[in-house]
Amino acid sequence: MIVMGIESSCDETGVGIVRWEPDGIGDGGRGTATLLADEVASSVDEHARFGGVVPEIASRAHLEAIVPTMQRARAAADIDRPDAIAVTIGPGLAGALLVGVAAAKAYALAWDVPLFAMNHLGGHVAVDTLEHGPMPECVALLVSGGHTHLLHVTDLARPITELGTTVDDAAGEAFDKVARLLDLGFPGGPALDRAAAAGDPGAIAFPRGMTGPRDARYDFSFSGLKTAVARHVEKCERSGTPVSIPDVAASFQEAVADVLTMKAIRACTDLDVDTLVLGGGATANSRIRSMAQERCAAAGVTLRVPRPRLCTDNGVMIATLGAHVIGGGAEPSPLTVATDPGMSVQVSQL
Repeated sequence: MIVMGIESSCDETGVGIVRWEPDGIGDGGRGTATLLADEVASSVDEHARFGGVVPEIASRAHLEAIVPTMQRARAAADIDRPDAIAVTIGPGLAGALLVGVAAAKAYALAWDVPLFAMNHLGGHVAVDTLEHGPMPECVALLVSGGHTHLLHVTDLARPITELGTTVDDAAGEAFDKVARLLDLGFPGGPALDRAAAAGDPGAIAFPRGMTGPRDARYDFSFSGLKTAVARHVEKCERSGTPVSIPDVAASFQEAVADVLTMKAIRACTDLDVDTLVLGGGATANSRIRSMAQERCAAAGVTLRVPRPRLCTDNGVMIATLGAHVIGGGAEPSPLTVATDPGMSVQVSQL
């Protein structure tokens, strides 16, 4: 079975194609997905001068990119049409989602193939199977510009349980805002990572949000950390002390990585799960990855992290999730299915 995935939840127009081969054992969606095509058109450069994603610009960029991206993916996979189409219906930007879903419905109708409406967040977990094989029961830490979630995954063909999420800013959003504060440009994650390489992560004692004994065990908060960085910069400017951008970047990055990985390992321990999966664009951050590796090794937990290309938004992750959901016996979605910008992570497919 050939499954095509369409992703347009934010500023990447992604079309991915996978071949699904079921293992023939039971009906739990077990099988192997093989990557055939991964085509992405990003509008990130168009948003850079605004310091963040502008929804209207993202929507228009999707309109311009969806057909050529689809054509490149079909050519790369050497297919005329897939056997099924999976598409992100949420969560994400309302206008951006509409473009991808409208295209998916049109192609499904024209090619007479079934349509499957997918949850963007589940795709970030499923895509790891392309590199590391079948997914065991795991805890997944998803970190991106719009999302920060701790998830409990028992089967990719079934609803995912949310353990915790951010109560304010997503971690990736905090990266972007701190980078803007330090005049490092957009997107902020890569710029901060580069700056932090020359800094001291222990130079500034930035706070670790929601780590007190009465705080929710798996929830996150980065608003206070972002404010603490702003106050530090203001204090330096008032006193005439030069701001050490490398030290600020390294100390901020350390605080984020510390909280994320601490709570992820806590969840693994509490649930007696021995696999942690990282997903989302912000997990490309070098310190998040290295600290996760250190703490997983100390706790006896296996760490699975897709290569950076698969961590950012792409159509392959939606195709892979779709393949697992289809393999698990899901019925196709109606062509009247609507987008859901605020979609819960626990809804895997509609």
